[in-house]
Amino acid sequence: MALQIGDTAPDFETETTEGKLRFHDWIGDSWAVLFSHPKDFTPVCTTELGYMARIKPEFDRRGVKILGLSVDPSEKHADWVRDIEETQGTAPNYPIIADSDFQVSKLYGMLPADVSGDPAGRTPADNQTVRNVFVIGPDKKVKLILVYPMSTGRNFDEVLRVIDSLQLTAKHQVSTPVNWQPGEKVIISGSVSDEQAREQYPEGWESPKPYIRIVPQPS
Repeated sequence: MALQIGDTAPDFETETTEGKLRFHDWIGDSWAVLFSHPKDFTPVCTTELGYMARIKPEFDRRGVKILGLSVDPSEKHADWVRDIEETQGTAPNYPIIADSDFQVSKLYGMLPADVSGDPAGRTPADNQTVRNVFVIGPDKKVKLILVYPMSTGRNFDEVLRVIDSLQLTAKHQVSTPVNWQPGEKVIISGSVSDEQAREQYPEGWESPKPYIRIVPQPS
């Protein structure tokens, strides 16, 4: 079965550029982003890893840990990190999984369960499905899954926007509308009755239709 939103993120123990970690223990009470790469020294992924390093303070501010993954051994990661720093201006400042045994890629449904062998013998095209972003909550549940093709760089500003929405809606009984940005108006969740909504929003709400109840973003 493919991993879906709401599933418990599979736990694992693995080697990274910052040593061995057990995933659920590493997350702790934080949020986490796991983003994967088909191969070291791929051009699009090189730009992504550098950008994530530059905006890591934004994830830190939101209590979100970052974890990269590439289907290559640790010694190749070390060389790639130097390339990333040279070409992107910032070296990865977060751990990168050395998924050379395909353990995590298979656990997360990014590669078929029967994949085996030497990762050096596989091309980026062989691993092209290892291009996911998983956002995982403190409850270890999967909150977001994004899958990108190798030719398209990921929009990590959008990932931050979604995390802002996820954290807001986890705390308050609201949803965020199309293209929402932090500070903009939100929608009262459908699970909240009008009677309950009046208690929370005594000043009322905008309602272009009875099922759409718009209010300022809760603080």
